[in-house]
Amino acid sequence: MDKGDEGYGDWEELVAAALLGTERRRGGGPAGSPEALLDAAAVLAVRRRAGLRPAEAGPRPEPAPRDPRPVPPEAAGRRLAQLLAGRSGPVNGGGRRGTAPDLTELLPQWLAAAGRYGYRAPAALVPALLDAARARTDLRPQALALAGTRGLWLARMNPDWRFALRGGSGGAGELPAVTDREAVERLWQEGLFAERVALLGAVRAHEAAAAPRLLATTWATERAEDRLMFLDSLRVGLSAQDEPFLEAALGDRSRNVRATAAELLSALPASALAGRMAERALACVGPEGVTPPAECDAGMLRDGVVKRPPAGRGERAWWLGQLVEAAPLSCWRERFGGLGPAEIVALPVAEGDGWTEELHAAWCRAAVRQRDAPWSRALLGPASAPPAAGPGTASLAERAKLLETLPHAERAEWVAEFIRAHGLSEAFQLLGVCGVPWAGTLGRAVVDALDTARDAGSYPWSFSGVMGLAERCLDPAEAGRLEALTTAAEDLPDAAPGAAAYWAEAFQRLVSTLRLRAAMLAELTPA
Repeated sequence: MDKGDEGYGDWEELVAAALLGTERRRGGGPAGSPEALLDAAAVLAVRRRAGLRPAEAGPRPEPAPRDPRPVPPEAAGRRLAQLLAGRSGPVNGGGRRGTAPDLTELLPQWLAAAGRYGYRAPAALVPALLDAARARTDLRPQALALAGTRGLWLARMNPDWRFALRGGSGGAGELPAVTDREAVERLWQEGLFAERVALLGAVRAHEAAAAPRLLATTWATERAEDRLMFLDSLRVGLSAQDEPFLEAALGDRSRNVRATAAELLSALPASALAGRMAERALACVGPEGVTPPAECDAGMLRDGVVKRPPAGRGERAWWLGQLVEAAPLSCWRERFGGLGPAEIVALPVAEGDGWTEELHAAWCRAAVRQRDAPWSRALLGPASAPPAAGPGTASLAERAKLLETLPHAERAEWVAEFIRAHGLSEAFQLLGVCGVPWAGTLGRAVVDALDTARDAGSYPWSFSGVMGLAERCLDPAEAGRLEALTTAAEDLPDAAPGAAAYWAEAFQRLVSTLRLRAAMLAELTPA
């Protein structure tokens, strides 16, 4: 080190000089010049690195538990690597996507298909899979299931993947046999949260009534947020056998746990809570009119009624909605003289008092909660009717929830009729609840509506959401039929400039995406 370098005795002094500025150190001069500071930094950095003593090696980690599931075929593994890299075609100038498929949007479908075949992720791709799940929460359930035990093993070693320890499925090879009571109890007492969630699900699938019994062994010592998630897992396979446990949870110290327990009990029409709610609701609503509750008493509070309404809602209307929502829908037939759901919904119940909208909205929530298809049909009404004139609700979000209670084929037919009557502008949420791949009648309705929009001279990005859904949800077998739409036509006189070329490009991307999806599914098929 030269004399200029010697002006900086140690690393801390050098850092201080860099922060203060060389001009303010010792009045400038060679020792305080920027060049001398950089020289000194170079020398000291080498000395620090050369003089660093290596730490003692830690214990070698245990090998990852064995995952007995097969890996996907080689071509499918290469496809997964490509999808995880997210290599899509370049975006053209002006924000145009071009004709290449968006690979990142196809990753969820690949993961879902691989899960159906019972594959595990190739070992070399598990880190990239965990990174993808970290970046996109929508991928986590399927990505972590595919990563399996090796994914959890890696997550314990990398803080960036810590989320997997609370959200993972535990992997196919991680859980003990549900018939091994001693091993189940040991894992339930000592396992990671993700392992316990997976164990509870496995126990529930084997014997539904055993899940609340397992929960009861540690319920009093669980954290509130964990109690809530465990309770939420009882939605799958919910039955009358769960009622004693859920009834006891109505006295939980956590308000959210109490509310969830009440919601689950109200989804059991024969439960005691449903009976209490029916008694309260029937006292408020009938052919003679609507009289909302005058107060929210202690019994209502214990049964999950929230006392304080959100901003802009009246107290009595808020309480009424909660009572009707939690009452079994079967109670209304006798109250209205034997009428069916469609006839009850059509009645102008207390129209003059302004309670019809509140009542219908609560019936919609009840139909969704109780998965009651007849009531959902009645509240949806005909798809061809104007949305604002719907018998139950004009809200497309509520209609989408009602549709989810119907069989897939009926759902697709209703949405197809809606599109034929009203076009695509309001259909996005409804399309999102239809089964994939879309049924032929629904797929044709969507494509015909897109073609009509092109003929009208609109730009395709006005329908980008629906076009994106079509890329992911249309039956890949439709690719050949759509080929005719990929040819660019001349712009119509009243069309936006260049719209025809943009539409041709969008349809080309749609066709290429459908063909890629078909190739993906073929690659995943076991030999």
